[in-house]
Amino acid sequence: MSTLLNPAALAGDNAGRPALEVADIFRAFGAAYRRAHVLPRPQRKTMHAIERCRTAALGGHVEQCTACAYQRPVYNSCRDRHCPKCQALAKARWLADRQAELLPVGYFHNVFTLPHELNPLLAANQATLYSLLFRGVAQTLQAFAADPQQGLGGQLGFTAVLHTWDQKLLYHVHLHCVIAGGALACDGSRWLAAAPNYLFSVHALSRAFRDRYLHLVRRAWANGQLLLPGRLAPLAATPAFENFLRPLAQKDWVVYSQPPFAGPEKVLDYLSRYTHRVAISNHRLRSLDDDQVTFDYRDRRDGNRIKQLTLPAQEFIRRFLQHVVPPGFCRIRHFGFLGNRVKEERLQCCRVLLGQPPREVPAVAPLNPIELLRRLTGVDVSQCPRCHVGTMLLVQRLPPPPASAGGAQQQRAAYPDSS
Repeated sequence: MSTLLNPAALAGDNAGRPALEVADIFRAFGAAYRRAHVLPRPQRKTMHAIERCRTAALGGHVEQCTACAYQRPVYNSCRDRHCPKCQALAKARWLADRQAELLPVGYFHNVFTLPHELNPLLAANQATLYSLLFRGVAQTLQAFAADPQQGLGGQLGFTAVLHTWDQKLLYHVHLHCVIAGGALACDGSRWLAAAPNYLFSVHALSRAFRDRYLHLVRRAWANGQLLLPGRLAPLAATPAFENFLRPLAQKDWVVYSQPPFAGPEKVLDYLSRYTHRVAISNHRLRSLDDDQVTFDYRDRRDGNRIKQLTLPAQEFIRRFLQHVVPPGFCRIRHFGFLGNRVKEERLQCCRVLLGQPPREVPAVAPLNPIELLRRLTGVDVSQCPRCHVGTMLLVQRLPPPPASAGGAQQQRAAYPDSS
């Protein structure tokens, strides 16, 4: 009998199951929403996955405590990247890899936001325009880093994370960048340290980012890479498209810059809050009364006060689904000397120049999921939740019901959720 290693038991929140979950809202109102709306396949797939997550529809197992014999069913997770319950293990593994890449320097946090006037075009061309956002930000930052007049004169290393939401679940496309405070000289001979509390001028970055991104959008339009359905159809004509972009080229775009974090641990703590986040966590949900969903949001215009917003369930579902990214689209990307193709060589060069000891490569096998989460979060998910002494071990497999048993709704009625 072996210790449970099923990621399904690890993907939830360690603080306990919230009273209300996105899955509950989808199960109650999802079928009606699908009947009333024609949904893209990725959105339908995400809804279906979240509705079935941690239910008997996906199968699972029973585990028992070695001390008090307490038993509980544990159903498999959907592992959809938009599911609020399925990110903890992926985040833990990702952070463990990033921990080995940190340098002994300050790290800056920049946010590049696209103006809301672009939202209709973005929604119709997500894969193309999200990719151009990564490219435009990377090109802008590296151009500033390569220019000695901007204070460095080398290559940056940074991680960028795409978010498409604000606290109210509205469409708000922006890129979070965590940037090492310095640059590697182009010939690899020197580490060029950034100023302690300053990387680049936010106003200069904003203008350069705006001009570069609009140039990339124009080129995509000229190459026929943009879809222009419905109300966007008139933009197929050159004058109309230029008239659409002209006001955007004259306004200030929002670029935010935060001073360096106080040490590598703070960098990891920050990344853990941004990398595998979904549009809304279950812990922000407060109530589902009739067809009204109430959830917490942080009002940044009012001193970050926590307030509550109530929406019809159909509107809540619409807002949630607009943040489903295209299949296969990578929301987390690494650039410069952190790029996947050059990372090992250039990171080692940076360590030597900074006097950092060589990174030790463990000779043992990678940690199992339970041990990985315990080291990163301090929580032992294999410990019995009742007596807190014994270890929960797998004692019985629970295969998913056959597809002919009447569909997911009947399966959920026969097999309740995991606790």
